[in-house]
Amino acid sequence: MAKHNKHRTPYKVGDKGVTAKKHLGQHFLKDETVALRIADVLSYEGYDQILEIGPGTGVLTKHVIRKNMKVTALELDSESVVYLKHSFPIEHVKIVNEKSFQVIEADFLKKDLKEIYGEQSFAIIGNFPYNISTQIVFKTIENREQIPEFGGMFQKEVAQRICAPHGSKTYGILSVLAQAYYEADYVFTVGPEVFDPPPRVDSGVLFLKRRDNYDNLTCSYSILRQVVKLAFQQRRKTLRNSLKTMNLPDEMREKEIFSLRPEQISVDMFVELATEIEKL
Repeated sequence: MAKHNKHRTPYKVGDKGVTAKKHLGQHFLKDETVALRIADVLSYEGYDQILEIGPGTGVLTKHVIRKNMKVTALELDSESVVYLKHSFPIEHVKIVNEKSFQVIEADFLKKDLKEIYGEQSFAIIGNFPYNISTQIVFKTIENREQIPEFGGMFQKEVAQRICAPHGSKTYGILSVLAQAYYEADYVFTVGPEVFDPPPRVDSGVLFLKRRDNYDNLTCSYSILRQVVKLAFQQRRKTLRNSLKTMNLPDEMREKEIFSLRPEQISVDMFVELATEIEKL
């Protein structure tokens, strides 16, 4: 079997001259109907700024711009950046102008979002690269005070995991931390055929809406994350075993919750436990 260049695949999207790159996890959306459905996931209420992560060839972007929002496209791929900055505005001259659309060549995971938005609120949308999708969610949670809404496409299993209720096999770290601060809804499933190149898995679109009490949790994010990560690192064990390294008082460890496995523990129960631990 011939060896493939690890940086490129042989796919080009139409005549745009933008090549999908495996090392960036790129699968360009080509279906306009799906793009419009993703754009319609957000409410576009209470903010006027949108951050799109990984816009690629702008198939989703143009539908978001039509919502009369200021759209910032954050793109790591220099080929896509050239297309979005030059050819894309020409193709969509009626809907794009300098005030409503800008392209920044940057890595979302490394970018200081306050450099773009200061203290302003903004929503996030995108057809997210699968190889960094969970990290995107974690960074969103860390910046939750500025991000009231989040919508977009993930690998189906990841989207289901984020939205999973306690008691399910897919319920885990992402589920608890995302749902502690956001209401999570799995919206619809997308097959591989709507992408170029097509991935080997189905995709899922989800919507996160920040909870009204997101800044009134009784524990800090750092302690909640610590407790949840320790619990799910040994998900087949009870909390009495998985939280051993925290050296908790014996009287606390005798409580009923410590006889449960992590998937049996609701988000609210994790928050209550983290709060109690933080007060020690």
